[in-house]
Amino acid sequence: MADTGTALGAPAERREGRDKVTGAARYAAEHPLPGRAHAWPVPASVAAGSVHAIDTAAALDVPGVLSVLTHENAPRVAEPDDATLAVLQNDRVPHRGWFVALVVAETLEAARGGAAAVRVDYTARDHDVTLTEGHPAAYVPEEANGGYPAHRELGDPEGAYDSAAVRVDTDYRVPPLHNHPMEPHAATARWEGDRLVVHDSSQGASTVRTVLAQMFEIPEDRVTVVSEHVGGGFGSKGTPRPHVVLAAMAARVTGRPVTVNLPRRHLPAVVGHRAPTLQRVRLGAAADGTLTSVLHEVTTYTSRIKEFVEQAAMPTRVMYASPHSLTTHRVVPLDVPSPSWMRAPGEAPGMYALESAMDELAVELGMDPVELRIANEPDTEPDSGKPFSSRHLVECLREGARRFDWARRDPRPRSRSEGPLLVGSGVAAATYPVLVSPSTAAARALPDGDFVVRINATDIGTGARTVLAQVAADALDVPLGRVRTEVGSSDLPAAPLAGGSSGTASWGWAVHEACTRLKSRLAGHAGPLPDPGIEARADTAGSADAESDYARHAFGAHFAEVTVDTVTGEVRVRRLLGVYAAGRILNPRTARSQFIGGMTMGLGMALTEGSTMDAAFGDFAESDLASYHVPAHADVPAVEAHWIDEDDPHLNPMGSKGIGEIGIVGTAAAIGNAVHHATGVRLRELPLTPDRVRTALAGYGAGTRLG
Repeated sequence: MADTGTALGAPAERREGRDKVTGAARYAAEHPLPGRAHAWPVPASVAAGSVHAIDTAAALDVPGVLSVLTHENAPRVAEPDDATLAVLQNDRVPHRGWFVALVVAETLEAARGGAAAVRVDYTARDHDVTLTEGHPAAYVPEEANGGYPAHRELGDPEGAYDSAAVRVDTDYRVPPLHNHPMEPHAATARWEGDRLVVHDSSQGASTVRTVLAQMFEIPEDRVTVVSEHVGGGFGSKGTPRPHVVLAAMAARVTGRPVTVNLPRRHLPAVVGHRAPTLQRVRLGAAADGTLTSVLHEVTTYTSRIKEFVEQAAMPTRVMYASPHSLTTHRVVPLDVPSPSWMRAPGEAPGMYALESAMDELAVELGMDPVELRIANEPDTEPDSGKPFSSRHLVECLREGARRFDWARRDPRPRSRSEGPLLVGSGVAAATYPVLVSPSTAAARALPDGDFVVRINATDIGTGARTVLAQVAADALDVPLGRVRTEVGSSDLPAAPLAGGSSGTASWGWAVHEACTRLKSRLAGHAGPLPDPGIEARADTAGSADAESDYARHAFGAHFAEVTVDTVTGEVRVRRLLGVYAAGRILNPRTARSQFIGGMTMGLGMALTEGSTMDAAFGDFAESDLASYHVPAHADVPAVEAHWIDEDDPHLNPMGSKGIGEIGIVGTAAAIGNAVHHATGVRLRELPLTPDRVRTALAGYGAGTRLG
């Protein structure tokens, strides 16, 4: 590998790229072990109830079928902390799609055929899968996801709102959203005596090992979980999912390696999703735009077996100065699949509502929306009162406005048209917290002059291998080509999962410390190195998780230009621009890829993505990529990502913030605000599909002149 100059900050190419495009990189379902069998789950076809009887005779008669596991014969496991993993342990059916059987066969085709032959009789009960704001079962939990208090109130928000000179009171709806990574959830498991070895598509092999050891009641050092290559996750692979438990069960019963590769249609029901949110935002302001009261109320749902509360009001506690505020979450337990993490949980749906409401306030005030945001820039974090470690949101807004030529924008809605197309532009801000967890790492100097860094980091397509090698080369002061990284196995030094935009910051801290210690040891070593080399280790517990005196967040500004077809209602995004303040950018090439990926996912959230919960059947109507529409290349004509250089000494040794998720946070709001500017119509429910836009345009007023 050619030396790229200074290792950290250089646009180094991803090290695993060639292996991926040539097929040399093996994913969880691609390990052709001798005697490997395949398994196919059977999902429940009722919305709630229990299994009354199950007939596996026809399935067992299918040629090649080896076994059919049900709650009557599956291995008993210890009760997990996560109830979604307690599969085939009893007759309960908490929601449609819950796995009630697993067919194991010689081939994938035989397993699928056997699964179709299983006959299940159910005792169904009345179910409720419909989220409503006034649902009688709604309650305020103690905490929302991430351990944040579900309710916070400062000052007199209701009184200040009632007395405000200018007020906005709006409701926004975000539907259920699904992660749909390119690689579906899969695992290949085998038992070697009392030792369990699993290849799993996971964002955190260390956590999977811990959970499997607990459930199968074996020591952790008897479990190895490998997640060397992972084809995306977006949060859905952040915790163990049922497929890995089923693979281990089937391997134990058959005595053979078993692969469970979930069909994409099964994913919406069993691997988590973004729960829908009903959000009410009220903003009170003085005539000059200064916010006097901010109220953000969220209603969402959770399943009946596991509480998960999307923390959508959390970013409102960070963004703007206001002496009075209220942020609260209410949750309704329903007979639905358990929601979970999806890229920027909380921030993505929450900032859509807040930033849309800020745009509505700007219209009420007759004020430029960029200037409104700048006018409400806080001196300290509004919720905690802590000083920001760094906050360059104003610079992002200013630089984005310059690059987007915002000054030439006519603020009047419907002020620009091209034939049947209305053209508009919009802006939104973004924030995401800096999250860091303790990690361990080892660095070894070899006699041939090379170095090996070992850490159980997970590369989910972000370029983690490459960036960690850059961190190591920088700390060791050696060329990047002399550093090799080993990641993706629970047999390596333990590390936290790839999630919450915390991976590089957490892993990089430990790698930096290990390499710094190794460099010091080498400086004191005379003569050639011993054959095994010299190693140094680091554990950042107590430092990476220490309480900070600063509020640490990344910030950004999103700008969008759209066209709206007045005949069809189709919205097309001509241009997306994101400008970010995310600490030191360690690799511009991989960083730009992450920013653009997040913005593309935000475009999908705005225009095409969304699921419909069928009230009668308790099932998501959109369960595959034919019906759940993610953006294609043709939908993303021009996406630009830039950043502000930040020097923040209060983060980690690299000075970096997470970048994987902030790209999605403000995109949907910027697009929605651009649609309003183009049409004069405010749509408050995502996605902005042609039918909704066309209906809204029809209601705008017949005969309204364009331009």
